[in-house]
Amino acid sequence: MIPKVTFPLDGILLLNKPYGISSNLALQKAKHLLKAQKAGHTGSLDPLATGMLPLCFGQATKFSRFLLEEKKCYQAKLKLGITTTTGDSEGEILRIQNVPILTSELTAKVLSHFQGTQQQIPPMYSAIKHQGQPLYKLARQGKEINRSPRTITIHRLDLDGVDQHDGDFMTMTIVCSKGTYIRTLVEDIGNYLGCGAHLSELHRLWVWPFEQQEMVSMPQLVEYGIEARSFVLPIEATLARLLPVIKLCKDKALYLSQGQQIEVATSHSGWVALMSSHGNFLGVGELLEHGRLAPRRLLNQNEPIWGEL
Repeated sequence: MIPKVTFPLDGILLLNKPYGISSNLALQKAKHLLKAQKAGHTGSLDPLATGMLPLCFGQATKFSRFLLEEKKCYQAKLKLGITTTTGDSEGEILRIQNVPILTSELTAKVLSHFQGTQQQIPPMYSAIKHQGQPLYKLARQGKEINRSPRTITIHRLDLDGVDQHDGDFMTMTIVCSKGTYIRTLVEDIGNYLGCGAHLSELHRLWVWPFEQQEMVSMPQLVEYGIEARSFVLPIEATLARLLPVIKLCKDKALYLSQGQQIEVATSHSGWVALMSSHGNFLGVGELLEHGRLAPRRLLNQNEPIWGEL
């Protein structure tokens, strides 16, 4: 048997996930094409959804949690008047109801009502686990489990268009916090209008801080193969936008690498990105009380940068 050959790869790829495949399958395809050793994604998309899926390779997987915490932007197409078992177009129809005339006054009320911080009950068709079982598996067995509401924030809700001539559709752009289920938001909007609704199409436009970054398509990955590594963004370029940056002299960097806390002069608190005096990314630390900096997630000590301190 010919051994599987992989090459070290560290960084983040912004994949434009295609319709019809799971986030994990998209990840495995990209990992194979780029011949990466280790990979993970940050925040899955349903098979029917398309758009930005940040993929972390190599040591970038250590820092994926910081992307999971960030806000996201979607464009959603709502089908009004029809409620389904799954809250999207893949489910079976439960109810069909008449749709009110969507006047500018009514749509303005919808936008105002659903913006801001609110409580949302996760859907049964989700990957949240109950006693070790994903809810969607229990839902397929016809079981309904009580779910605790979660606090989410809809930072922005814009109406992009209304089409009542060809099927009662609304299209919205949504900027929301982590943990927001767009399918549930769509169902809640349908209930508010008194006609029900389900998610017809969903495209993720960006994940912060990549709102201005271009995505790479799966056909591009296939075309370029391992050369598509040129699309991979360095870890430090991402974390430097998410976290305050602390630069360390050689001695302090070495102390941190040995798991020791050090003192730093800064007004920041919480998580910080750590850079060497030469501008090399070292990892992340946490600023504690009294100016103490503790190492939390560092790059492997066999990285060339540690020899350059």
